[in-house]
Amino acid sequence: MKFFVDTAEIDAITELNDLGMVDGVTTNPSLIMKSGRDIIEVTKEICELISGPVSAEVVATDAKNMIAEGRKLAKIASNIAVKLPLTWDGLKACKVLSDEGKMINVTLCFSANQALLAAKAGATFISPFIGRLDDVNLDGMDLINEIRQIYDNFGYETQILAASIRTVNHVTQSALIGADVITAPPSVIKSLIDHPLTDRGLDQFMADWAKTGQKIL
Repeated sequence: MKFFVDTAEIDAITELNDLGMVDGVTTNPSLIMKSGRDIIEVTKEICELISGPVSAEVVATDAKNMIAEGRKLAKIASNIAVKLPLTWDGLKACKVLSDEGKMINVTLCFSANQALLAAKAGATFISPFIGRLDDVNLDGMDLINEIRQIYDNFGYETQILAASIRTVNHVTQSALIGADVITAPPSVIKSLIDHPLTDRGLDQFMADWAKTGQKIL
């Protein structure tokens, strides 16, 4: 499963990329705002750092301007994935831009029917929002499972990009179901390594080693 980092913070991306933990990056207007930087500038810098897809989101809501913005964003670098909302206008833009050979990430997906439409419109990625479904007492993982089954049934090549990931369990469950990609904040990705038994075991090893009075270096 591919790991995309959901941030526009260069330092956080660099740290994980140096460990080989970054297959791509997702950004959105909210993340750009948090970074406090110009959207074109920060997106270009991320694209130079990461060889995988970098999602950059349009801010227009009508198809004509989504297409124009998508074309402008795609010129930033060859690894840009234009991020479009899952609306009729977004699907119209998806069809046009995907036919032009551009990578498209259709975002804000909350139903299997929406995911089916995005695949038929040529989306490269579909982004179901797990955490936001959980927020309204629905099981976000059920949606991942439904989309996986539909795409497998009919051979759609659109990749399932599990988004709005809040916990390490979301990552585990997405991997078990067969999501192609997860995108998560750096804090969640770094938390995947945590386990109390690992910490306890290391503490015991170090205590035992100290008792030997030996040194390796």
